[in-house]
Amino acid sequence: MKKLLLAVVFLTTTIVSAQKGSVLLGGNVGYSYEKIGESKLENFEFSPKVGYQFADKWTAGVEGSIMNVKTTGLDKTEKYKIGGFVRYSVPLSEIFSVFADLGAGYQSTSLNDAKGMYANLTPALFINMKRGFGLNFSIGGINYDNLDGKNDPRQERLGFDFGKTFNIGVSKNFAL
Repeated sequence: MKKLLLAVVFLTTTIVSAQKGSVLLGGNVGYSYEKIGESKLENFEFSPKVGYQFADKWTAGVEGSIMNVKTTGLDKTEKYKIGGFVRYSVPLSEIFSVFADLGAGYQSTSLNDAKGMYANLTPALFINMKRGFGLNFSIGGINYDNLDGKNDPRQERLGFDFGKTFNIGVSKNFAL
């Protein structure tokens, strides 16, 4: 199971820096498990993206996320996100490019039927391996989100997590 999950993560993470007129497909798959004493927390997330590169350095598209969180003694929580993103990429050479994704959209969670908005800015590095296949690296970004539930007070979060997270992925560019 762990090998299959690792293969899925490797094949589906992030979107490629591409050429004008191409379609970009990608996303992230993540899993985490935490145990403190008798309490266990399990988290699985799938976040696909689809975009179109409309100019040499600009890509726009849609993104989504489905997350399941299981905590000992509590009901399973499901979280959903749907929104758009825009990417600006700058080639440094034939092999390296840097890019930044700006995403924003709607989110909801099954816990107390909460709904809200999210926004994030994530800089990253793309390494072109061969024929549009490449590796993507990011080390965090800036995140904002809010949630309003039926019986809970409004929640707002602002995060600056450069260096706290590390993502690596494989991507493919599909020319039209």
